[in-house]
Amino acid sequence: MDIASSSPCQAHKVVALTRQPSSPVNSSSFTFIGFSLPQQISSPSLAKCLRKRSSSGFVRACVAVEQKTRTAIIRIGTRGSPLALAQAYETRAKLQAIHPELTEDGAIHIEIIKTTGDKILSQPLADIGGKGLFTKEIDEALINGHIDIAVHSMKDVPTYLPEKTVLPCNLVREDVRDAFICLTAASLADLPAGSVVGTASLRRKSQILHKYPSLAVEENFRGNVQTRLAKLQGGKVHATLLALAGLKRLSMTENVASILSLDDMLPAVAQGAIGIACRTDDDKMESYLASLNHEETRLAVACERAFLETLDGSCRTPIAGYAAKDEEGNCFFRGLVASPDGTRVLETSRKGLYVFEDMVKMGKDAGQELLSRAGPGFFGN
Repeated sequence: MDIASSSPCQAHKVVALTRQPSSPVNSSSFTFIGFSLPQQISSPSLAKCLRKRSSSGFVRACVAVEQKTRTAIIRIGTRGSPLALAQAYETRAKLQAIHPELTEDGAIHIEIIKTTGDKILSQPLADIGGKGLFTKEIDEALINGHIDIAVHSMKDVPTYLPEKTVLPCNLVREDVRDAFICLTAASLADLPAGSVVGTASLRRKSQILHKYPSLAVEENFRGNVQTRLAKLQGGKVHATLLALAGLKRLSMTENVASILSLDDMLPAVAQGAIGIACRTDDDKMESYLASLNHEETRLAVACERAFLETLDGSCRTPIAGYAAKDEEGNCFFRGLVASPDGTRVLETSRKGLYVFEDMVKMGKDAGQELLSRAGPGFFGN
C-alpha cells in the first residue's frame, strides 16, 4: 500500500501505513519526501490510530502524524512502506529505551523518503537494473544533511557504501526464514502442477523451480507486504513467499501457512537484519548507534556481504547466503548461486572462528569457489 494512494483516516488527514500496534507516534514527527503530499502534515495533538479492515480481508492501519514541537535531536530517514516504518519505530524505541533525552516530544523526527524502487512498480526489479534501488535517495538525504541516520533493510543495501557514510550498527536480527503464504495449500510441495507462485525475487524463483519444476513463477509480483497479500487474495497467483522477519515486524504472521526450512529455501544475504547508517563525520550519531549495535548480527552480515561482494551480485543474480553462530560458538556459513531458471544450483559451506576477519575471509573464499565452479555465462547475463 503506497502512501501516495492511501485513504485518509477519519479523525485527521493521516496516511494508512502499517499494521504495527506497538508503534505509537509519541516523541516524534513525520515529513514525507517524494510523495504527492504536503512536505509536512501536522496535528495539534497526538491522535489515536484508527484500525480498518480492507476489502481483501487483511488489516490496514493508520498512523497519525504530530506537529514538530521542537528541533529534533535525531532525524531518522526511511522509506514509507509499512515495514520500513515498523523498522524506524523499532529503532526509535531502542534509542529512547537507552537515552532518556530522546523521549521528549519532538526529540526524534521520522523523515519518509520515496526511493526509485518505490516509484517503479510496473517492472520486475531485475529489469529496472542498478544497485541501491531502495536506498539511493535516503543515502543522498543523509549526505546532504537532511537526515541524521538512515534505517535500511540490510538486504537492500549495496555491498559498497556511498562516500561520507558509515554503517556501524545492526539491530538484533529477526528470523531469517521465508514464509509460505497460500489460501489452498500448506506448502510448496502440496501445490498442484501448474500452480503459479508470485515472487519478484530471482533467489526464490530459482530455488522453487529447482525443487518443484512443475510449478510456475510470476516474477512481476511487486509491492509491499500488504499489496502482495491483496494480490494473492485477488487470485492473481496461487501462493507467494515472504520474509518471515517482515511479517513478524508487522504482526502479520497469522497469514503464514508454513515456514520453509533453510534446506528448502536459503535466505537472501542479510535477510532479517536492519542496518543504520550515519555520516562519517558525525561522532554524536555514531555514538548513539554504537549503543544499539548487536555485534553477533553485525559479524554475520559482514560475512554474508563479503560473499555477495565477491560474486558481484545484483537483482539479476540468484544468490543466497546465511552465516550464524553454531552450538560451539563458531561461525557456520552456507552460500548458494543458481541459474535464473533453477536448472543449476551450486552450494558451498564454511566453518571458522566467529570473529570479523575470519568471517569476512570465509565469505570471500566461498564466493570465489562458487565463481570458479559456475564458470562464465552461468547467470545468463
